[in-house]
Amino acid sequence: MKTVKVGQGSCGISAGAAKVYSALEKTNLNAKLTVTGCIGMCYLEPIVDVYDENGELTRLVRVSENDAQAIADFVNTGDASKVKKLLVCEEDSLFLKKQTRIALRGCGIINPDEIDDYVENGGYTALKKALTEMTPESVIEEIKIAGLAGRGGAGFPTWFKWNAARASEGEEKYLICNADEGDPGAFMDRAVIESNPHNLIEGMLIGAYAIGAKEAIVYVRAEYPLAIIRLERAIEQVKENGIVGENIFGSGFSCSFRIKAGAGAFVCGEETALIESLEGSRGMPRLKPPFPAQSGYWRKPSNINNVETFANVSWIIENGGEEFAKLGTPDSKGTKVFAITGKIKRGGLVEIPMGMKISDVIFDIGGGMKTDKNFKCVQLGGPSGGCIPADMHDTEIDYKKLSATGAIMGSGGMVVMDESTCMVGMARFFLDFTAKESCGKCTHCRIGTKRLLEILDRICKGEGREGDIELLEETCNEIKAGALCGLGQTAPNPVLTTIKYYRDEYEAHIKEKRCPAGECIDLLKYSINPEKCIGCSLCSRKCPVGAITGEIKKTFTIDNEKCIKCGQCLDACRFGAVEKR
Repeated sequence: MKTVKVGQGSCGISAGAAKVYSALEKTNLNAKLTVTGCIGMCYLEPIVDVYDENGELTRLVRVSENDAQAIADFVNTGDASKVKKLLVCEEDSLFLKKQTRIALRGCGIINPDEIDDYVENGGYTALKKALTEMTPESVIEEIKIAGLAGRGGAGFPTWFKWNAARASEGEEKYLICNADEGDPGAFMDRAVIESNPHNLIEGMLIGAYAIGAKEAIVYVRAEYPLAIIRLERAIEQVKENGIVGENIFGSGFSCSFRIKAGAGAFVCGEETALIESLEGSRGMPRLKPPFPAQSGYWRKPSNINNVETFANVSWIIENGGEEFAKLGTPDSKGTKVFAITGKIKRGGLVEIPMGMKISDVIFDIGGGMKTDKNFKCVQLGGPSGGCIPADMHDTEIDYKKLSATGAIMGSGGMVVMDESTCMVGMARFFLDFTAKESCGKCTHCRIGTKRLLEILDRICKGEGREGDIELLEETCNEIKAGALCGLGQTAPNPVLTTIKYYRDEYEAHIKEKRCPAGECIDLLKYSINPEKCIGCSLCSRKCPVGAITGEIKKTFTIDNEKCIKCGQCLDACRFGAVEKR
């Protein structure tokens, strides 16, 4: 029987996928209609996948509810003429063809609400293998062979954390998943939970077995309602099937599973702050040592990894650590998931082997710039990361090589920028975020980030002073050296990397009171070139504050005292007479 799958991740639903599904229900569709999660091609949503009796796929993209009957006719008759405009093109198909999917396997393919779909695709076989054929020590050894590093940002060896928790004294231990994804532009963890929640559960149960934990907890931010709904349903299903609870698979291993919805504090991405929040206290980091492996949740041995880390575990146990280690580089094994956003043609989720060049991700998979402007830089690691300029686009995606640039791998946010982006303004944007998200516990982060933000504010307003760049660098280094947790220690990275690679833009703001990218409103000035102006008056008619005056067929002028720099005159002029500088 034919199957029609409607992608209903958050991106698909926001684009109208739920309406498409409802419209298809009302047609004479002669096929099984079901839902799936996000395939990663967020820029093409809503997406409808049609599988024939032999499993051959026809992908329809940018579908609307008005296309429902045409889709039904195609499914019923095989005549693709009515859906020709919806067929995914060959260029867009490259988005998936150049990826290697392990953590994202099953995403956009299985129904996230049905455990049977997961099991039919090999689900829970790795858990059964671990519980009935392997010891906890051999599970940890397999993760060590794989070289799996934590995908939450720090890249710490997963096996080492698991081994430390297992070696800690005490019968009461906890395994915790950090799903408190908060980086601007990052949505990897959300998509994994929404699209394949059972893969997360299986990976966590294997981890719980390895360290000897009898309770597994997912700490997920409350702003991910769909992820929570689907994970709750998945937990109900595994309980009903005896996969969570007492004596799992008759192995003697027992483990409970629950969700904790976080309130959305960015600092709770730091593991000890997460633990504080999990215990009901305000999310603020603890001093380390002791580390969570010795004293974590309720001061008991605990292990914390993020969603993507756990999403790799069942594949490694099923296929062997050596197979995972074959992918990537000597220093960075396996694959990495990235959320590509910004000035890119094909934005969405990608999973690539470590060692791939940044340029390959941006231009081969992402399709390059969606504007007619040149690629300028990519911000990796969100507010904790840094920018990598265009002339370093051949940098390999590897923990050490990215760190050498001043950026970090981070959790996987990849924000692509073109030459219209002001790098001072970009640094200010991320500092505004981290200053607001600081928990306030340590002075270096609480006060230091505010001082950085104040200096950047002044520079963007044209009030920068000689010595501001040096003051920024000095303050950044003091914050990095004195901050208590990773939030404060990495908050200066966007400032330091933009100064390192775009110092000339800082100098232009400070010395010339000019924004080279033309993005800082306070430094903009609009004027009309008298040699190009034909006196059509269109700019004057579009100006909302009457700042443009003149006579028909004569040159118009802009009063910069009145001008609010909205840019409507620039958009309206058809002759290039309005200039922005």
